[in-house]
Amino acid sequence: MEKQVLDFVITKTKDLLAAPSACQEVKTAANAWLAAIGTDKEAEETAKYIAELQADIMPIDGLIAFGETELALQIFGAEGVKGLKAHAQELKASGAKYCDCPACAACKAILDRKAEIL
Repeated sequence: MEKQVLDFVITKTKDLLAAPSACQEVKTAANAWLAAIGTDKEAEETAKYIAELQADIMPIDGLIAFGETELALQIFGAEGVKGLKAHAQELKASGAKYCDCPACAACKAILDRKAEIL
């Protein structure tokens, strides 16, 4: 991977790790990838990391469906869920394919450069 691309992915990975919305599985994969940079495990961990990013990024329809769950209500409260649902519908109407929370935004930024990474 070219240095410029590597630096970009490292930056976005740090953004992902700092995102409160990032799940533990993606954080584990991100940390394993960071630890493998420059080692003989780098290619293997890169492939695992990309696979985890693809599994964890929230499609916009998934975000809309999440807004209808009891868990969303518990996390965000009634007013927060109303805002989440409205925001998700606006995203979909604008053509967005994925959630735009900090974790998903970092995932998307990395996945958008997948061809340069693998």
